[in-house]
Amino acid sequence: MTLSKEQIGAIFFLLLSVAYGFYASEIKLYPGDELDSMTARTLPLVLSTLGIAFSLILLISGRNKSTVVAANLDWKPVIFLIVLTLLYGLTLDWLGFFISTSLFLIAGFRTLGEKRVKVLLLVSLPFVFIFWFGLTQLLDIYLAPGRLWVGQ
Repeated sequence: MTLSKEQIGAIFFLLLSVAYGFYASEIKLYPGDELDSMTARTLPLVLSTLGIAFSLILLISGRNKSTVVAANLDWKPVIFLIVLTLLYGLTLDWLGFFISTSLFLIAGFRTLGEKRVKVLLLVSLPFVFIFWFGLTQLLDIYLAPGRLWVGQ
């Protein structure tokens, strides 16, 4: 049995969505939240369900004539993005949301082939600022500024 690129990606995201849904169901609820329509579990479970549904649709419909052998795929960017994601998780607490997310996006875009510095900065910095503004100012969610800047 041969798989297309789309089917390989669909299997990966299917496994990721199932694992995300499993861990989302483990989120603790505050007493009395069981009867609320929106809880801490709601959005993660919806995202997991959508991920499973779209992965299954792609897995079923992704059959085309171009089959791929896993050895022929370019795994270097994939591995680098995984390492980059792990580094992002490790630096988030120290550098803060804005700097670590900006560096993560810039390095990720470079990995995917974008070389123009102007494009890297004009895409990543406004996106991070708008996302930060929405979370902190509009939704009143606390994002740690980073231990290096606070002095802890």
